[in-house]
Amino acid sequence: MNNYLITGNLGYIGPVLCKFIKKNDPNSFITGYDNGYFVNCPIAAEVLTEKPFLDLQVYGDVRDKNKLSKYIEKADFIVHLAAISNDPMGSEFAKVTKEINQESSLFIAKEAINNNVKSFVFASSCSVYGTGSDSPRTEKDPVKPLTAYAKSKVGTENDLLGLINYKNTKITSLRFSTACGYSPNLRLDLVLNDFVATAINSGKIEILSDGSPWRPLIDVEDMARSIFWACNRLSGKQMEVINVGSQDWNYQIKDLAFEIKKLLGEDIHIKINKSAAPDKRSYKVCFDKYFNLTPQNFTPQINLKKSVIRMLKALKPFKERLSREDRNHLIRLNALKSLKQNNLIDVNLNWK
Repeated sequence: MNNYLITGNLGYIGPVLCKFIKKNDPNSFITGYDNGYFVNCPIAAEVLTEKPFLDLQVYGDVRDKNKLSKYIEKADFIVHLAAISNDPMGSEFAKVTKEINQESSLFIAKEAINNNVKSFVFASSCSVYGTGSDSPRTEKDPVKPLTAYAKSKVGTENDLLGLINYKNTKITSLRFSTACGYSPNLRLDLVLNDFVATAINSGKIEILSDGSPWRPLIDVEDMARSIFWACNRLSGKQMEVINVGSQDWNYQIKDLAFEIKKLLGEDIHIKINKSAAPDKRSYKVCFDKYFNLTPQNFTPQINLKKSVIRMLKALKPFKERLSREDRNHLIRLNALKSLKQNNLIDVNLNWK
């Protein structure tokens, strides 16, 4: 029986990942380790009726080394998702972002190596490229992190690459494209998800920038697929840094909006803020390395149409709950601010 430890399992990716693991490794034992910031962030209670694909839920902070170590010791595979998970959150909580995203990641990796864990998978991000030329960025291109979040990912990768001896542990840093698609623990601070939810609720898509930046995207199910592959991979070196996504999913933001309009209906109105200053974060990404290392059944399988239609089917029954005013709990930064304002967590994101 394979033992999986998943940090941050109660976030956006975790529920989809646990389901994927149980489907492909049914005899596995999955332990989730999460501090519960976003445990109350599903779109509605009704969507959580499906059984959780989890064997043990532990509530804890990844900065609590003594508590976390007890579960690392028992793991065959560690998937490290726990993080301050986007640029606005990283800007608001810059100091804590480094503690949680970088310092804790290195501790977990070292503990994994010392305990002969078979595989440590780190959720990194293509945002490390920051801004690039017209040519898609490869893993060999220099990184240009522009935010605390992206800098924490680069810092962790450098720390992992700097480890002298990996012993029996494979280390994989997956630089994910911008996540999208339906999850029971939904996020609407992701560009495609925001566009779809707003279109369903109001018949409009509002682009806050001039729409020119490039972003690669990946459906959350394909993220789960790549993580499962990374846990069990036989190809590649002992330590690998890999861009994860698909060439077909490199989009300019304005083109993404028009593609969504085609799928949801021509009556959708698109508003572009042409007077906005250009977003410096703009990059296309090359995924040749991932496709070369990965068997075909573990390359991305979900295209834009399928991802959007799945979201439409899941969210349409909750159309009235998707207004800007009613979906604050689905915006991660706003959810944290609410916990802080209600005196439930302190400035360092510790529970009181």
